Amino acid sequence: MSSIARISLDTEAGTELTGVWRALPGLGSAVSELAERVYDYAASSLTARERECARMRVAQINNCMVCLGWRIPSLAEQGVDEELYAHVSEYRDSPLYSLREKLCIEYVERFMLDHRNMGDEFWARMKQSFSEHEILDLGITVGHLMAFGRLTAVLQLGYAACSIERLTG
Repeated sequence: MSSIARISLDTEAGTELTGVWRALPGLGSAVSELAERVYDYAASSLTARERECARMRVAQINNCMVCLGWRIPSLAEQGVDEELYAHVSEYRDSPLYSLREKLCIEYVERFMLDHRNMGDEFWARMKQSFSEHEILDLGITVGHLMAFGRLTAVLQLGYAACSIERLTG
């Protein structure tokens, strides 16, 4: 058994990540499948820049050291660069971001910090720029990133338990 700060997992037959999913196999495989779909940028209705703006803002709010430092090199050809990451928290006044990218970041902030304060004015702006399918895509992505980033932090699971490393590395 591997003793982790808050829980103990059987890691004899693999990594901390396999120990997490082995502990609850049915749920673990479902979570793993969701993660694979969330990190499948090619299947998303959002651009890579929109998704990375959202991912980075989630990482900042969660204070997730893994996600804050994580980069997917293949996204550089889609305009995802260090400058995009460096100014996400300053998006409101930055010319670096499109209207849609700014809305993705604002969505993350409202979702994570004040989810009951998404009034008609905000939704009118969202629906003016995004289809309902795109809004759902963004919501599922943000919900997954927020939940599992926080679960990893709460249980003090290490880097090896982070699904982004496994799926994009």
